[in-house]
Amino acid sequence: MTASQIVVKNLCKTYRVPEREAGVGAALKSLMHRVYRDVEAVRDVSFEIARGEFVGFIGPNGAGKTTTLKVLSGLLHPTAGEVRVLGFTPWERRHDYLRRISMVLGNKSQMLWDIPPLDSFNVLGDIYHVPPAEFKRTLDELVALLDMEELLTKPVRNFSLGERMKCELVAGLLHRPDVLFLDEPTLGLDVSMQARLRRFFAEYNRRSGVTVILTSHYMADVTALCPRVILIHHGQLLYDGALQGLAEKLAPFKLIRLALSGANGQAALPPEADVVEQENGHLTLRVPRATTPTITAHLLNTLPVVDLSVEDPPIEAVIDQIYQEGKVEV
Repeated sequence: MTASQIVVKNLCKTYRVPEREAGVGAALKSLMHRVYRDVEAVRDVSFEIARGEFVGFIGPNGAGKTTTLKVLSGLLHPTAGEVRVLGFTPWERRHDYLRRISMVLGNKSQMLWDIPPLDSFNVLGDIYHVPPAEFKRTLDELVALLDMEELLTKPVRNFSLGERMKCELVAGLLHRPDVLFLDEPTLGLDVSMQARLRRFFAEYNRRSGVTVILTSHYMADVTALCPRVILIHHGQLLYDGALQGLAEKLAPFKLIRLALSGANGQAALPPEADVVEQENGHLTLRVPRATTPTITAHLLNTLPVVDLSVEDPPIEAVIDQIYQEGKVEV
């Protein structure tokens, strides 16, 4: 069994937030007597991640995702709990630990805008003490994977958002980290660039065996890259397991899409089948997951079926259901 590279046990993080009413009087009063409120960002969260896993860490805004990543990367001290990453305690910020991790934020930049990215890459290589031969080999590999050779000698200020994101990824991976934290890496990118970065992440994970935790509000990122998801809501862990298992747990039905020749045959539908959509001989039925095989066979035997497909409900709908209800039924 592969040893866990990330171990989180009963993690808690509470912020002490100042509060005051609006107005000049309240502002002056707060100078003498400040009122605070405790906000639990993360509550009793536990999980483990093995080497080479690509895990989606998802939840609505304010769920505690970025707080957890900041604790794992050593940027924040937890209020309580135990965290070990690569055998280190992250917030001790030991050089040997920082040398083996990287964090890429979709809404933050570490590139200097007035110089070409190649200059920044060379500085980062020196900071991380990457041997020259290894630096060149890694840089060439990343540049080829991201198809960005023409960007190396141009000022960063002239780049599009997608081109800058490519540079951020190279900067974060030059020292070949063992653990990579990706926080909204496709934020604001167009659909084409999102797809290209997903292909890069998948290929890089396959080649390097890096352990990846990904947070994203784009479920296409998660479904394309993450066999496993950890779902957090109001600071609490709601689900840890296969993404497909989440859909099966929450949505006890499947969708059957039919294309019929001639009459639509709706009168012959079994009573368990609910018609979701119907147009020009095309039907979408919602049927109980347990009886889907029986209903499918009945439809094929009794209706003039030209085409038939069986699908799970869209994962976006499943996730939205969790966000609205704030729970996952066991």
